[in-house]
Amino acid sequence: MKNILLVEDEPLIQKTLKMLLERRGHQVTAVSSGTKAIAHINDENFDLIICDLMLQDITGFDIIEESKSKFTLDDIATKFRIITAYSSPQIIEKAKMYNCAIYSKPFTDVNLVIDNILRESNDTN
Repeated sequence: MKNILLVEDEPLIQKTLKMLLERRGHQVTAVSSGTKAIAHINDENFDLIICDLMLQDITGFDIIEESKSKFTLDDIATKFRIITAYSSPQIIEKAKMYNCAIYSKPFTDVNLVIDNILRESNDTN
């Protein structure tokens, strides 16, 4: 069982991902803002952080930058998975700076995406 932080501001996507991750036996804390995510990251230990890139208050990259006070770059690459509807070449290049996997929304098959995220997480831990 993994302790997962899900950062997603679209209610339907958040609810769906949370439900599917919990069905797989994981503990999921879901938040819809970057500032709440940072507070949780600072106060708790998560095995995996699934983070939307474009939030209402800040970006997923801002969350990663704030997380550098707690995590090394290797930790960030291991813990963070980025989900976004904006997978431009610039976004993909920036994600590479953090060595984070990026998943494009809308998902063709949400179960396959979750399987891949969890498999990657297992491979890096």
